[in-house]
Amino acid sequence: MHRFSRRSAIRGLVVLAAGSLSSATPWAAAADKAPLAIKGYDPIAYFTIGKPTPGLAEIEYEWDERRYRFSRAEHRERFKADPVRYAPQFSDFCAMAISLGEVVEADPENWLISNGKLYIFGKPTGPALFRQDLARNIDKANQNRGLIQKR
Repeated sequence: MHRFSRRSAIRGLVVLAAGSLSSATPWAAAADKAPLAIKGYDPIAYFTIGKPTPGLAEIEYEWDERRYRFSRAEHRERFKADPVRYAPQFSDFCAMAISLGEVVEADPENWLISNGKLYIFGKPTGPALFRQDLARNIDKANQNRGLIQKR
C-alpha cells in the first residue's frame, strides 16, 4: 500500500492546477497570434472611404505574418483577393524614414496613396515630404526595404 503525504498531495494539486491553467489561458492563445498590422486600421478604407478607419476585431484576416482588421466584411474580401495591392508598401513603417535608411514605426493617421499604392508615415509632415521627390523617395525606400526584414 502506497502512503501519500500532505506534501505530495499538495504538489500533485499544484501540478494539476498549473496544467489546466496553461491550456485554458486566453493570453496564451493571443501570444500565438500574428502581430496586428497598421495598428488595427482598415487598409481598404484608405482607398474606398478616403480616410483612416479603425478595423474591427471580429473582421480580421492574417496575411504576411500580420493580422489585418477591417471595418466591413466586404473590405476583408477585397483585401483577400489582392493583399499586395492594398497593404501598406513598407508594412508598419514610415515610408519617408525607410527612404532615408531609417526604420521608424508609422502612424496610420499619416498616409498617402500614389499610383494605387498605400504609404504610411511616422509624422504628419511625412506625406508632403515624400511627395516632394516622389519617384526618388519610392526608389530609395525600395532599395532600403531590407531594413524592415532586420526588424
